[in-house]
Amino acid sequence: MRSLGKVGALVAALALLTVSACGDDDDDGGGGDSGGGGGKIAFLLPETKTTRYEEQDRPNFERRVKELCADCELIYSNADQDPAKQQQQAEAAITQGAKVIVISAVDVKSAAAIVQRAKQSDVKVIAYGRLIPDADLDYYVSIDPFKVGQQQAEVQMKAVDADSPKVVMINGAPTDSNAKPYKDGAADVLKKEGAQIVKSFDTPDWSPDKAQQQMESSVTDLGKGGFDAVYVANDGMAGGAIAALKGAQIEPATRFVTGQDAELAGIQRILSGEQLMTVYQPIIQIAETAAELAVPIAQGEDPPAGLAKDKVDNGQEQVPSVLLDTIAITKDNIQDTVVKDGFLDAADICKGAYAAACQEAGVK
Repeated sequence: MRSLGKVGALVAALALLTVSACGDDDDDGGGGDSGGGGGKIAFLLPETKTTRYEEQDRPNFERRVKELCADCELIYSNADQDPAKQQQQAEAAITQGAKVIVISAVDVKSAAAIVQRAKQSDVKVIAYGRLIPDADLDYYVSIDPFKVGQQQAEVQMKAVDADSPKVVMINGAPTDSNAKPYKDGAADVLKKEGAQIVKSFDTPDWSPDKAQQQMESSVTDLGKGGFDAVYVANDGMAGGAIAALKGAQIEPATRFVTGQDAELAGIQRILSGEQLMTVYQPIIQIAETAAELAVPIAQGEDPPAGLAKDKVDNGQEQVPSVLLDTIAITKDNIQDTVVKDGFLDAADICKGAYAAACQEAGVK
């Protein structure tokens, strides 16, 4: 649950959407007129606890924008998991003259107000990663979250050597539109495989600390032998769950912990055997595709025909969408995926204690 202070702040932000908000400390390029066919693009990300946003999404989006339009101006902000702050950042971007907002919403329900406000100023909106329901979106760029949940559970169930395995589920934040389909996709496979879900948690803010607490409480309630596997929706929370298992003197490799995002720490845990798998979202491609949609809009043109070939129903309309494929990552395909694609550098993965495991797995 969010604090009353945050709820109050959100209400205040919603009431002040038509008023210019104060400047943002994370703004990389507000103010001033762009020339030479450029335009202003706002890129609003939700949080920093998940390392991908600052380490992958932001730099790859910025790079692709500059490749396509050297004169385009980027207005960047990160909301630090605060929906009221994101409302203010969106209003500031509109005031500064953004022609398009690319947004990964902190709270997808409240973000509909951002879309509405943008439309009042004739600003286009691209939902990035997280679908905003019941809103007049122009485009949506993401992956299929139900399929991701299925991929996680399929790899896990193949690894578990137990009849009717007992599974603890540590799911994502309920404010994220992808969290429920991740959970539903995993539960679909678990049910088909005859697994029992003995505990299930929705984790505010995708917090690794909260995930660790949830895992600790599960061990206390169920006992060390009361569960066979731990489904975790992303790598950050997997780190928290694994810390709890180790604290309880349970070998993490025996509980087949899942993850997502192919974070550096997650890949290293897979190599060491502490984490079973992760799901590799093509984040570079997601960021580049969003930039390829945003730049023409900022320049007053239409995006390339056929780029957004999919349609996704957000409750209000069929949103033109780009849905990219995801890959289940285990120790066996790290080299051929995240390393080969340049998503992670083998030199970073294979530092120190991970050097021998990298050599064994063919990561170089």
